[in-house]
Amino acid sequence: MARWPRGEAEIERLLSVRHLQAVTGAAANGRPLLDQAHRTLGTAASIASTDPDSAFVLAYDAARYAATALLTQQGLRPTTAGGHVAVESAIRAQFGDGFRNFGFLRRRRNELEYPRAATATSDVEEATEAVAQSRSIIEAADQLLSNLSFFG
Repeated sequence: MARWPRGEAEIERLLSVRHLQAVTGAAANGRPLLDQAHRTLGTAASIASTDPDSAFVLAYDAARYAATALLTQQGLRPTTAGGHVAVESAIRAQFGDGFRNFGFLRRRRNELEYPRAATATSDVEEATEAVAQSRSIIEAADQLLSNLSFFG
């Protein structure tokens, strides 16, 4: 398969500023991360009604695993310098609208993990919506994974 052309300039930029790095061999298999995304989403869904904050964070983690699986399948991984923002930039540039909710989930997860006010909590409705958004991201990743090849 040829290099995935959409978002190529953004991936090159992220590599040049060391927000992404190349990986090879077994480290370039996205399937285990996508499997982890499915498991984590199941956990998030199971606790959404009793622990919405944790469910939201887990829903985000599931979406991040799915997004990272796509990059991994391309022989790419985020660095500590790029982190979660690099994942968002890379998947949005390459895969577009199916991943637009990833940015919202990432930012809201940060608000919950690093609250500025004591009232920064989630509720059941928001957690349930986060699970649904994460499920959409994971489903999109499921469809894309086998179509990807190394970026390099």
